[in-house]
Amino acid sequence: MTDLFPLWNSLRIAAISCVIVFFAGIFAAYKVARMPRVLKGILDVILTLPMVLPPTVCGYFLLLVFGTRRPVGKFLAEMGVKLVMNWPGGVAAAVAVAFPLMYRTARGAFESFDEDLAWSAQTLGLSNTWIFWRVRMRACRQGILAGTVLAFARALGEYGATSMLIGYTPGRTATVSTTVYQLWRTNDESGAFFWVMVNLAISAAVLLTVNLLERRERKPKWRLK
Repeated sequence: MTDLFPLWNSLRIAAISCVIVFFAGIFAAYKVARMPRVLKGILDVILTLPMVLPPTVCGYFLLLVFGTRRPVGKFLAEMGVKLVMNWPGGVAAAVAVAFPLMYRTARGAFESFDEDLAWSAQTLGLSNTWIFWRVRMRACRQGILAGTVLAFARALGEYGATSMLIGYTPGRTATVSTTVYQLWRTNDESGAFFWVMVNLAISAAVLLTVNLLERRERKPKWRLK
């Protein structure tokens, strides 16, 4: 019987990191979109850098931060939180590589938002919090949802940073991606093929979801009769 722990662990890591990336990406995108052009350009480069760096480089920087001999890693270890060679480290790796996707998609949605809608709501005495969640987020929901789905898919398929930070331990840190590599390395072709097909099925479902969201976004909101 096939051990399904890699799938469960991958889904767990992807789900937790997706929640973190969702709120962090929306917050960063909203703030950056309202900044002056020069400052926006600088922050945009910094926040999207993990998207163009090799995943192993991202993993190296994460080890520099969360290693048990580093100040942050040592502090977390004293608090009972160990990220290196432990599955929560996979969440940190997934957040690092998936955040730029959510940020860029959300920023594009916010920048295309018609500010007249927010100003109209302000004239009615509505709070900025209410306007953000009920007006701005509702108008940008298709782009936000697409960014969330893409971030989840990126987190689910992450390998480079994950393998450097948490390695591969069956029943403890194994993910679908790291399992594929380990099975291939040990000449278990059938096992590797099984997990490749699982990954392909999930990726196809994600792409289908994104296409459906984009189709709904392009669909006219009303029609003349």
